[in-house]
Amino acid sequence: MNIIGITIGLIAITLIYWFRKDQQMTNDLVEGDVRQNAHALLALQKEFTQYQVDTDRKIANLEKQLEIKVKNIDRRMDNMNKSLPSIIRNVIGHIEYAQPLDKK
Repeated sequence: MNIIGITIGLIAITLIYWFRKDQQMTNDLVEGDVRQNAHALLALQKEFTQYQVDTDRKIANLEKQLEIKVKNIDRRMDNMNKSLPSIIRNVIGHIEYAQPLDKK
């Protein structure tokens, strides 16, 4: 009976040692995965931040270009509005002094 008890005790100690070693190996693997995930998330965050900065720069550049084009169009419209009365006078002047086509 003593031999069976000693054998079972040795088996139990061996199993406990083996399970602890297996658990330590699993913990090390999980810790490595956690470090890799943290590194990947940090890289993703940096990339996304850079994307946001680039997008903001592009939007600001497009807004500047749009503002410049709007100002150019406004200037052209102002010039056309200033020259419009003289163009109308010229056209009306030709109409007033034109001779009728049918001479009755």
